[in-house]
Amino acid sequence: PWVHLSTPPPSEVLSVYFTMLALIVVILVVSFHGASPREEDFPYHILLDPEGKLELSWNVSYPKQEVCFQLLVKEMHFGLVFGMSDRGDFENADLVVLWSDGYKSYFGDAWSDGYGHVQPDHQQDYQLLEAHKSSEGFYLTFKRPFNTCDVHDYQIEDGTVHLIYGILAKPVKSLMMLNLSLSGTGIQRVQLLKPNISIPKLPPNVMTMEVRSPSVTIPGQETTYWCYITELPKNMPKHHIIMYEAAITPGNEALVHHMEVFQCAPQFDSIPNYNGPCDSKMKPQRLNYCRHVLAAWAMGAKAFYYPEEAGLAFGGPSSSRFLRLEVHYHNPLLIKGNRVDSSGIRLYYTSHLRKYDGGIMELGLVYTPVMAIPPQEENFELTGYCTAKCTETALPQGGMHIFASQLHTHLTGIAVRTVIVRESQEVEIINVDNHFSAHFQVGCMLICSTIGLLNTILTTCKYNTMDREKATVGGFGIMEEMCVNYVHYYPHTELELCKSAVDNGYLQKYFAFINRLHDDETCHCPRDSVTEQFAAISWDSFSKQVLRALYDTAPISMHCNQSSAIRFPVSRDKTSLSAKCYVTGMS
Repeated sequence: PWVHLSTPPPSEVLSVYFTMLALIVVILVVSFHGASPREEDFPYHILLDPEGKLELSWNVSYPKQEVCFQLLVKEMHFGLVFGMSDRGDFENADLVVLWSDGYKSYFGDAWSDGYGHVQPDHQQDYQLLEAHKSSEGFYLTFKRPFNTCDVHDYQIEDGTVHLIYGILAKPVKSLMMLNLSLSGTGIQRVQLLKPNISIPKLPPNVMTMEVRSPSVTIPGQETTYWCYITELPKNMPKHHIIMYEAAITPGNEALVHHMEVFQCAPQFDSIPNYNGPCDSKMKPQRLNYCRHVLAAWAMGAKAFYYPEEAGLAFGGPSSSRFLRLEVHYHNPLLIKGNRVDSSGIRLYYTSHLRKYDGGIMELGLVYTPVMAIPPQEENFELTGYCTAKCTETALPQGGMHIFASQLHTHLTGIAVRTVIVRESQEVEIINVDNHFSAHFQVGCMLICSTIGLLNTILTTCKYNTMDREKATVGGFGIMEEMCVNYVHYYPHTELELCKSAVDNGYLQKYFAFINRLHDDETCHCPRDSVTEQFAAISWDSFSKQVLRALYDTAPISMHCNQSSAIRFPVSRDKTSLSAKCYVTGMS
């Protein structure tokens, strides 16, 4: 089933950079003219490796249900491996391989088993379209359907896709002898399936503002979150943000992983200047009150547009003029000392206000340690509720129109799903990512999703804590957990946060029961924090099952909050959810 590309003359086999393959393909491919592909043919681009030697471009055909990939290898040696897997592992991966034994060159569909051994796939679903060399490097173009019905193939779907790649530096005598511990291997996360929506035209009076961190020397460590505080002009009147996009320092495209711009809480007259790591002990505490999302970008994302009838308000007397930029640098090669970055986000805004003020609302779980994930759990689920009592009280008569969504957890989150429920029946999916990664957190632009009165919204997160020795509690810290969906909507309402947590009184009954079960007569009184009580549990399968049952059946405390942080009256009620027989499980 393999596509045999060529049989080169012996003199060409010894070429160090594998120009043998490129030269022979030039002869075989009629369409080769030495020119680079047109950008409009492949509108989405991402650098796969930190040094920028391997670039992926792609387009999506929804009518044909297929993705067309194009790889640019700037220094081709003896081939490459490219593929997809559930979490970015080289084991149990769906692969396409271009390889040479030093005499012949091949292209084909393959897969790897649980030990990383590569096998040719009996069903060849990757179709080679073109291969040629140009001044930029070696281009390889191929396509594959979203769903192949092949047990060895990855199903391409909405949300995060974990891409894997590897460069073959030496000839490979047999595909089944291929060792995936290759030089130049790595993982990259993208959103392959882009929303098929029209791009609104920008008005002629649009203005721009760049929120950039000034001259940051990227630290020589794998992960860095960098924070920077800046200010809007004094007495700036109200404007509408109608679009934003990434503004990345040239040369750092492979290191800038994602960025967000937050607005600070309006009750503070001043926020200290800061330009440094977000986890630094020197970071001013007031930066923790800069959490209102204005813009968010992740690798591979195009510009974000508001619909023509709405814009996000900023400026004006009721708005803080302080902004916090957060940049996530992903530096797996630990490059140090020679990379200076001033990346950020470019805001497009207008003084001609649109019909609706847009809003961003938080759905999911309250940031509280009463929601926790036991250690050594591979698939533990938590669900946050925005109940019908809250939507009935707080939403306008016509409901709210959601046009975009951004899911969020910390390091152990592996899947997130938000659905609308009416009369105990799931009626619509707002957003779902079955391969979620905290290192990517891609946004989803939607054509239409309307939440009306008496709707309940469920946000379910799945976690993997196999590498944790203690329970992971909910909270703001990166080693704690969250389960959030930031939804972009209009018209703006005073409802800014609609989240839940299990009732603390029922959680205390759980602690008392588990402690008695383990013959622990120690008085874990209110003086012990919830975090300390979770830390004291002797975890076994039974204590984990009981905690899971508690979260599925116990009453919840609703947080139905206004933008001023004042709760709507419904929030003070304990809500018993007999409707926890809702369909909340994740595929």
